Amino acid sequence: MHKTAFLAVLMLAAAPALAQTESYSVVTGGNTVGRVIADNQGGQVTLEYDVKNNGRGPTMAERLTLDAQGLPSAWTLTGTTTFGSKVDESFALAGGQARWKDSAGEGQAAAPQPVLYVGQNASPWALGIYARALLADSDQRVPVLPAGELTLDTGDTIDVGEGAKKLTVRQYAINGLDIDPAYVLMDAQQRLFAVISPSAVTVRQGYESEEVRLRGIAADLGKQRLKDIQARTAHRYDAPVRIRNVRVFDPRTLALGEPASVLVHGRHIASVQPLDAPASPGEVLIDGEGGTLVAGLHEMHAHTGDDDALLNLAAGVTSMRDMGNDNAVLAEVIASIDNGTLAGPRITRSGFIEGKSPYNSNNGILVDSEAEALAAVRWYAARGYEQVKLYNSMNPAWSAAAAKEAHRLGLRVAGHVPAFSNADAMIDAGYDELTHINQIMLGWVLTPEEDTRTLLRLTALKRLATLDLASPRVQRTLDHIVARKVAVEPTIAIHESLLLTRNGETPRGQVDYLDHLPVGAQRDAKQAWADMSAPGDAEAYAGAYAKILEALRELRRRGVLLIPGTDLGGSFTFHRELQLFEQIGYTPAQVLKLATLDMAAYLRQDQQLGSIERGKLADFFLVAGDPTADLRAIKAIRMVVKDGVVYFPAEIYPHFGIRPFADAPTVRLPAADAASDGR
Repeated sequence: MHKTAFLAVLMLAAAPALAQTESYSVVTGGNTVGRVIADNQGGQVTLEYDVKNNGRGPTMAERLTLDAQGLPSAWTLTGTTTFGSKVDESFALAGGQARWKDSAGEGQAAAPQPVLYVGQNASPWALGIYARALLADSDQRVPVLPAGELTLDTGDTIDVGEGAKKLTVRQYAINGLDIDPAYVLMDAQQRLFAVISPSAVTVRQGYESEEVRLRGIAADLGKQRLKDIQARTAHRYDAPVRIRNVRVFDPRTLALGEPASVLVHGRHIASVQPLDAPASPGEVLIDGEGGTLVAGLHEMHAHTGDDDALLNLAAGVTSMRDMGNDNAVLAEVIASIDNGTLAGPRITRSGFIEGKSPYNSNNGILVDSEAEALAAVRWYAARGYEQVKLYNSMNPAWSAAAAKEAHRLGLRVAGHVPAFSNADAMIDAGYDELTHINQIMLGWVLTPEEDTRTLLRLTALKRLATLDLASPRVQRTLDHIVARKVAVEPTIAIHESLLLTRNGETPRGQVDYLDHLPVGAQRDAKQAWADMSAPGDAEAYAGAYAKILEALRELRRRGVLLIPGTDLGGSFTFHRELQLFEQIGYTPAQVLKLATLDMAAYLRQDQQLGSIERGKLADFFLVAGDPTADLRAIKAIRMVVKDGVVYFPAEIYPHFGIRPFADAPTVRLPAADAASDGR
């Protein structure tokens, strides 16, 4: 259908002619993991939303009153978030006044005209409301409450279904809800057909078989957006690049060098020269203004997507270890980064192996027997993966055989502690690395029959508050880790977020950057993760976090290799992860060494990465301050170089609605190249 004709159908009525009941399935990896059911009786809508994937997910009940324009004039939302925090959200418009309450607090505003409220905890069905409101606006730009505005980009039509079920739907991108657009499909009657993303879809019931195709469409839409950003922000210079007047961080001496110039030619560092060395003809000159160059950071716990790849690069993360993904999707991401279509860090792959169960994750390869687990190990080894990661639902009895085969084929073994087992058993099975500190510490407070495939692996952490770290059970595990030289990837920041975030408060880990983010991201950050409504729970969770830090200090004291990674998407949260390593006993310089040269060595890549030296790959970033004195300096990155391509975060962040943290340095091009600006 032609775009004009399609929109004409959409605009026939001020309010949508909705079916009485609309039912949707939430689908990922070929599995239906949730549902949305919206029952509309003359503008009075009751809605159920429930998702359970990897043993967790939101459960919500909503009630809405829609006005003649299809906008909510009253809206209540109750239930629990993904990690169990209770939700009691409401909005009401009456007498020209709008009032709302959500996890970030209460607010009100004069509203003489109907106004669109964006639900903090709304189900995907709400995106249909937002899309209809935008379609009814002449310039498809609508101010919203509590703050900000939404805009709409119109895409192509596609046909879905077959025979009597065949429909024509149109793609739309809703901008302003968060850092990335939300992609929706609407039918010709202005009804929501699907909300789509590269990882999952919420699709009208009966069309679940379209999941793979719709995820692909979402991936293509996001990829095209990021291709456009890459074309605008990647500076490739066909000449040597001289970065003048910088001090280079040396991870071996833990110190900054004297002011110098760093030369990049192609993908590599050509030389590090004295500051007074003269430039050769035809060079690109970048003024470092006395700032610091640091080798690119290694985020060691990623689940990589196209969008967070670029944001990590802007944060100085030039290398990531992916700890579990859709294998085909990850291959496409890596290929797009490697060929320069998209911007992102270089990615080291970890092969995800999960057992089939009602609680399983849907990444990587799902196995139902020891033989299948061994086959998965071999599949990953044949495709050049660095390691395998064993997950929650895998039968722990298969771990030893899987680890033995992985080691035989040259792979490292990392992972969660499978349900009904403990860290000691997994070390005996052959783990080289334990992932997440909670996976270790839960073994000290759980009974053998308790199931960590559920939210218990998070909520049981409050038992840690009274744990005696000197007890024989704890000491036995710590001794075992040390004796077997097992590395630990604690993911401290995710535990800080889980255990310390309170409704209405700026999380302590985000105080340095939250006000730079879009309004929606700021609002969502002020929502507790865990349910702390019971008396004493908040104090117990805080005590658990203190105990986690105490245990990590002991592991550091004993010489255990602690690996920096977030499981939070990296970028700004990776900076926070590094700050938290300071709290367990590292100096800022030691943290930088750990996140650069040490991790390059751990991944067997230190001949090419991890430090700024002649002949190594040109992966580094520029900051104005001295991060060896104050690690917070790495938040204000002025320039990132990866594979010799130069990026200025000040050019990248506005595409995501993020206010930049630092200006770009001055660049002087050779006269013949000035017009092209290296793009």
